[in-house]
This record gives sequence, structure tokens and C-alpha cells, in this order.
Amino acid sequence: MSLKLEEIKKLIKESIPDAEITIQDLAGDENHYSATIKSKIFNGKSKIEQHKIVYKSLKGKMGNELHALSINTIGV
Repeated sequence: MSLKLEEIKKLIKESIPDAEITIQDLAGDENHYSATIKSKIFNGKSKIEQHKIVYKSLKGKMGNELHALSINTIGV
């Protein structure tokens, strides 16, 4: 089972409404993505904390419907 790019964006936007999100399907298989997410929520947080925020927004789909997601987070 895979997760569509638009569904990933939707899940992230629900948790991080101000996020600017760019996602690429790295292999064309809807299983391997790279995401760049810009949000003020990341300001003052470590990269680990930032990535935990993103993983939490995916509501348990990471490792299940979503196989691989490379994350680049940027505070604004």
C-alpha cells in the first residue's frame, strides 16, 4: 500500500497550517519521497524535534503506507 503525494501534503498541512511544502516522488513509485517543509513552528527547535513534528503529522502512516520520506525542515 502506498501514500499519494497530495495525501502527505494534506496530513502535514492539517498539523502545520502555515507550512510551505515541496514534495518529490524520488522513484516514481509513491513510496519514496523527499519533502522540504518551511514553517515558523520549527524556529528554536532541534532537527530531531522538527522531524518528530512532521512524523506526528503523518498520523502513524510513516513505515506503513509511507515507506520512505527524506525530510528537510526549515524555520522561517
